[in-house]
Parts: sequence; C-alpha cells; structure tokens
Amino acid sequence: MNEARIFDRRRLLLILSLLLLAGFFATTLFGYFVSKQAIRDAIVGQDLPLTASNIYSEIQKDLVRPVLISSTMAQDTFVRDWVLKGESNVDEIARYLREVKQRYGAFSSFFVSDKSAIYYTSAGILKRVSTSDPRDAWYFRVRDMKQEYETNVDPDLANADALTIFINYRVYDFSGNYIGATGIGLTVDAVRRLITDYQQRFQRTIYFVDARGQVVVFGNQTGRAQDLRSAPGLGPLVDHILQKKTGSFQFAANGANHILHVNYLPELKWYLFVEQNEDVALAGIRRTLYFNLAISLAVTLIVLFLTHRVLSRYQRGIEEMAATDKLTGLLNRHAFTILIDKLIAEYRRTPQPIAMLLADIDHFKEINDRHGHVVGDQVLSAVAGHLTGGLRKSDIAVRWGGEEFLLVLRNCDHAEAYRIAENLRQKLAETPIRADGRQVPVTISIGISEYGGAESPDLTVNRADAALYAAKNGGRNRVEPAPEQEAT
Repeated sequence: MNEARIFDRRRLLLILSLLLLAGFFATTLFGYFVSKQAIRDAIVGQDLPLTASNIYSEIQKDLVRPVLISSTMAQDTFVRDWVLKGESNVDEIARYLREVKQRYGAFSSFFVSDKSAIYYTSAGILKRVSTSDPRDAWYFRVRDMKQEYETNVDPDLANADALTIFINYRVYDFSGNYIGATGIGLTVDAVRRLITDYQQRFQRTIYFVDARGQVVVFGNQTGRAQDLRSAPGLGPLVDHILQKKTGSFQFAANGANHILHVNYLPELKWYLFVEQNEDVALAGIRRTLYFNLAISLAVTLIVLFLTHRVLSRYQRGIEEMAATDKLTGLLNRHAFTILIDKLIAEYRRTPQPIAMLLADIDHFKEINDRHGHVVGDQVLSAVAGHLTGGLRKSDIAVRWGGEEFLLVLRNCDHAEAYRIAENLRQKLAETPIRADGRQVPVTISIGISEYGGAESPDLTVNRADAALYAAKNGGRNRVEPAPEQEAT
C-alpha cells in the first residue's frame, strides 16, 4: 500500500543529505583553510627566508667571487708598477689579463689607464676611451665615483657587444692616486642560466634589482617588468622594499597572491628578490581539497543509498504491519479505510459499479472447538488464500474481523458479483482444507451489495452484512444478495 505512508522518506533523505554534505564540506573546508594558513605562515616565516638565505649563499659564492678577483687585480703590484713604468710593454698587461681570465674562468678581463685613456684587454689594446663616446660613460662614472667599485651591466666591446656583468674596480698607485679601472666580466646569459638553475632547484622566481628599482638580471621564468615600479601589485611596494633592503613582503598580482623575500647584496649593490606564487605552493593542498570533497560526496551518496535501502525496507515492513493482517496476509480494516476513499474518489470521476462481498466461515467456532485454534488459524489462512485466488489484481481482499472477509470488486455490477461469489462458495465447498494433517470440510456464506454513489461506503458494507445474516439464517453455505439501493 504505497498510499499510506508512515513517514516522508524523501524529506528525511533530503535532510540527512544536507546534514552530511554540510558536515563533510565544513570539515574539509576548515581543514583546507587551516592548512592554507599554516603553509602561508611557513612560507613567510621559514621556507622563503631559508630558501632566500640558501640562494644568497649560493649567489655570494658564484657572483661575489668576481668582486674579490677584481679587488685582487686592483691591488696587484704588477698592474700598478706597469702603469707607473709608462705602460711601455703592452704584451705584459695583455698576458696578465689573459692569465686572470683563464685562471678564474671569466668571460672578459680589462684595465683602463687614466693617464693614457687606453682600454687594455687580454688581446691587447682595444681602444682609447673618450668623454665624447657614450659607450665609455661607464669609465668616467667609475673615475668620479666615491665607492671602490661598481657592478654594471653593459655590452662588452671586446666580445661582439655581448651583454656582460662587469665588476669595475678603481685602481690607485702606491701614493693613493687614482690611475685607472680594472676588473672582469661575466656574461648575462651565464648568470641567467645560474639563476634559472636556482629557480628550478628551489621552485622560486629569482631576479636581481638595482638601487633604482630596475630588474638587471633575471632567469627565463620571471616575466617581471624591467621597471618594478610598473609591475602590477609590486610597484607600490618597491620604494619601501629598497629602503628596508631586507625582509618579507606580500602582494597580489594577476589574481594570485605572491610572497616576496628580499636580501641586499652589498658586494654587488644589488637586491636579491626571491618570489613565491602562493597558488603554486598551495596547489598540493588544493588538490587534496578537491580529492577530499570528492570522497565526501562519494561517502554521502553511499550513505544516502544505504539509508534509502534500509528506510525503504523498514518502511515497507512498517506499512505491511500497519496495513496487513498478520495471519492471513490480507489487508486490515485500517487499510480498507484508506483505499475505499481512493475508490470513491475514482468513482466520482468515472462512475463504475463497485461490488462488496462479505463472507463468513460457517460453524467456525465448532472447527476451533473440535480441532483446536492451530487448525482454526490454518483454516482462516487457507480460506483467505482461496478467496484471493479467485479475484482479479484490481480487487481488494480484507480480513474484516474474526472469520469474516470483505471483498471489494471494482467495475463489477450486482449480477457479476453474484456469479463470482457463487463460484468462490462452490469451489471451497467441494475442496476440503488440509490443516494439521487432516481434512477439514469448510463452507462459507456470502452477502452481496453494490455501491451506487448515493450512500456512504459504510452503508454499502452494512447492506452486505445484512445479506450475509440472511444467508446464515437461510441455512449457510449460500450466497445472498442485498436488495438494490433505492434511488434518492
């Protein structure tokens, strides 16, 4: 009986699913945000500074070394003696510069004499520097600066204008007078390869920035603007960063949060920027979030499916218990009350005759007294099976009470109902019921009435009951029709 619901299963499942999903999602999202904050704190407080320190140490080893070499060249007695002797033997300074270049693996080595304005390289004389040549501006800048050296990125005249990082060191004679500039150069491509290697090793974006906020050297993955002041998100922070020189900073750019750690390299007079895209760092826990959400959804669906199965079976059992007679398996009077309302509603939409047969086992008390209640119960069950076996699927069989059974026949008029009732009575009278190993002859009496729409179903049942009473008084084992209902 699907029409009689003990509880609304769909609503219960909806509430349960919402609770499960809310619980799983809340737990998963809470774990994600806690992990996200922990990772961010670790990046800002530990990972990035430690990585920056490691890279700083590597950079010092690989890039500060040229500063030391240039310092050694500037203080070399040979260079100063050679200048003071009049720069007469060019081969001597060329051989010296060549040995420095080969020994230390430099891309280029040079010396510019302030007295003669000659630019010497490992190959000999390159040119004379002049204030009128823009390409020589670096030298006159070095001659006038107060610092002992500078790091500069310029094309190398001696090597087909290859972009080169020069360490330009001021040279003094033994009396402390300025006599020229010396140093070595590293190709920018070589340094870029070095930075790219660091980027791959540490999974960070690395680049160098000068005191003007210009990116001077970078790897092949940074994508940073040349002038950091024009970089999205980072631009407004540049002056503060350059002033502070060292520390951790955060900024948003292109829809992602970036964490930046800065170290100042006094030897190069550059800033080392080590940048971490937070989205990249959180990719792992984001995948874990999606995985956990998928598991939560799967678990929810499994729980709902199992709950649905259990509730369906439980509900069917409860409904059967509430609507079915336990002994005979027929519907009980409570179920009949629900179904008859539906039948009457259908009758009002499409009037079709409804017949009601009220059957009663003859001399049932004698059967109980003679054979016992066990046999009596078996007889009740067997009669119920006999009655339902002679009905259509659309008909309804109800245990009305005790040894009485009510049969409701849809689309069945009075004459057809009488034929069906007589057939049921005759077959049962001709076939003894086997109960508890013995043959028990059983007969039934049946009263018939027809619902015509002018009375209540209860009155139709009452008329069938009156007909049954007449059949009992008429000798039992017979069918008695009730008088037709009078029109109103």
